[in-house]
Parts: sequence; C-alpha cells; structure tokens
Amino acid sequence: MTKGLFVTATDTGVGKTYLTALIARSLREIGVRVGAYKPVCSGADVAPDGIVSWPDVRTLAEAIGVGFDPVRVCPQRLRAPLAPPVAARLEGIQLDFGWMQSGAAWWQGRVDVLLVEGVGGLLCPLTDDKTIADLAVAVAYPLVVVARPGLGTINHTLLTVEAARHRGLRVVGVVLNEAEPLTPAPGTDDNAAEIARRANVSVLGVVRHGSQHVEQGNDRVGPVEWMKLMAARDLAQE
Repeated sequence: MTKGLFVTATDTGVGKTYLTALIARSLREIGVRVGAYKPVCSGADVAPDGIVSWPDVRTLAEAIGVGFDPVRVCPQRLRAPLAPPVAARLEGIQLDFGWMQSGAAWWQGRVDVLLVEGVGGLLCPLTDDKTIADLAVAVAYPLVVVARPGLGTINHTLLTVEAARHRGLRVVGVVLNEAEPLTPAPGTDDNAAEIARRANVSVLGVVRHGSQHVEQGNDRVGPVEWMKLMAARDLAQE
C-alpha cells in the first residue's frame, strides 16, 4: 500500500491545508512522489467575473506539482463555507461516503506517499451520517493533528487526541500552527509541553506565521521525519 498521513485538526481554520502543502513540498525536495487528497472542500472564492475557485484545492495541487488532475485532489467541491452536508443540501447535492473512499483509493500505486487532509475538525460532519473520523478509520493512515498555539489549545487538542484514540486511530504527532499572527501571552509557551505530557503524544513543533518549516527548538522537522511518522505507533499504545 502507498504510505501516507492523515492531517486533521482541532477546529476549522487552524491550518491543515497549509501544513499538508508544507509536508508535500518537503517530501518532493528529496524526490518522493507525493499525492494530496481532500474528499470535499466547502467554501469557494467567486471572482468579479464570476469564476469560482477553491483556494485549498489550488494550494494542494500546486504543492504536489504537475501531472495530476485537481479533480483527483478534491472530487467534491461546494460553494458555501459550511460543514459539507449542510453546504451540499443548499446545492441539492448528495454526498457519497463510498465515493470519498474510492477517491482516496485511486492514488494507491500512483505515488509514493499520499497526504489526506480532512475538513474542519476530527468530528466535523462529512456526510449525513459520517464524520471525518470515519474517513480516517477507513483510510487507516496515522494522524497528525494541527492545533492553534494560543490560549484554549490544550483543551481542544486533548479532546481531539482522545476522540481519535477512542476510535482506534494512531496519533503520531501534533503540530501547533500559527495561522494568524499571535501576540505572545504569558504561559502559552508551555502549551506544547502540557499537551505532550497530558496526552502522551509527540508535539512535533510549531509553524510560525508565514514560515515554511515546522520548528522544534533550534531544529526543523524535515522529510526524513515525515517518512518515519508514517510507520510510527501511537505513543499511548506503547
């Protein structure tokens, strides 16, 4: 089977697409053939001339390079920035979980690594009766959880990790992503250590706003580390 990672998050707007693209570019730099798959994207940009586009899909397609139809990156696209089944109902569309699974399966054997990006948080509704967690279970790739670095992230991250493990998912790392510039707040520098200790999970590092690297102390998490994570076990299961 093609190796892979499933990138999920504690919430929407945390930076899943940004991190997924960052990982893709990092792996391509060492010659790894990378695919990216987002089962559904809700929230479109409409230009003054009426052209509709989805920035997340464009970002992922550009990160993996030429050669793949963007429809393979994201086969189902919805205009409203809402949970997928809600947005789908507004457009009279029925979302198909089986189709989402087959969309991920298409990449098998065509790339060395597949990066699957979820929608919203781990329990975000995906269809009328499925969530992102159900897709993660079906795909069976280890999870990387993207979280905010500031106030409130400990609770959100611990809840996400607990929900994932409850479903038998492997959580191999957490990345704190500064999606928006943050004003330093007393005590928040300890968030990474608190998350690591309380959840028994590896906090891989922090992505500063606008950075193209995951920083860990004075080091950066590079392509070798991403490849190792694909075979890593959940620390809580050791």
